[in-house]
Amino acid sequence: MIEANIFNQLLIWPILNFLMAFYKVFELIKLPGAFGLAVIAMTIFIRLLLYPLMGSQLKSAKKMQDLKPRLDELAKKYGKDKGRLQQEQLKLYKEAGVNPAAGCLPLLLQMPVFIALYNVFWQILGNGNLEKVVQEINQIVYFPFLKIQGIDLSFFGANLGIKPSSWQTDGIWLLAIPLITALLQWYQTKLMTPPSPTALRHSEASQRREASEGKPSSDKDDAAKIMQGQMSFLFPLMIGWFAFSFPVGLSLYWNTFSILGIIQQLQINKGK
Repeated sequence: MIEANIFNQLLIWPILNFLMAFYKVFELIKLPGAFGLAVIAMTIFIRLLLYPLMGSQLKSAKKMQDLKPRLDELAKKYGKDKGRLQQEQLKLYKEAGVNPAAGCLPLLLQMPVFIALYNVFWQILGNGNLEKVVQEINQIVYFPFLKIQGIDLSFFGANLGIKPSSWQTDGIWLLAIPLITALLQWYQTKLMTPPSPTALRHSEASQRREASEGKPSSDKDDAAKIMQGQMSFLFPLMIGWFAFSFPVGLSLYWNTFSILGIIQQLQINKGK
């Protein structure tokens, strides 16, 4: 953590300093669970900084979802002519004012911040040698008043440094953490990929028409739907497994970030 490379100096160390600032504030006013509150405050702070970027990404994704029924129609109409299909898709994007790549740039810009946050929390929560961590932190902080004597990882009766995988020795209640993490991720994923009533009606009408004409349903469409349905469950399960294997403090960060993301997505879905 104290290695003076560009990534550490530009991202990890500033984030760590903000985290320590929040920790010192909560510690100064003697709030219980100061470090856990600092993690939450830090997550909210980062989320607010990224709010415009993430809003742009989520709005772009929402527009693409709204266009899906029309894109499906184009695929059925021009599916055999790939060149014409691409032209019609680009025309549709232009008419709707949608840039398919608009959602990628904000995500790419966010990734270094996510990696930095993960590194900060992993170094503190997963190290196991808090004395060494405190020494390293005191070498990195920008101001003397941010130096700490120690870190109390207790948060409302839980130790943020333990892992749910140790539930047999630390308590069966720890299994609720990866479950909550997976459910929050599932709900956020569901909000980001809402079913389109128009698309469903179109699909059902097509299936009825194909059945009446004696034509089989599109295997490719069925495979795509199955894959999409599987991913909507597999990704939350993967995040839940990470939460099972990582320190509780990282789940606190991830769940706070997910809750804020759900709130933002609900606002966008309502058109705010």
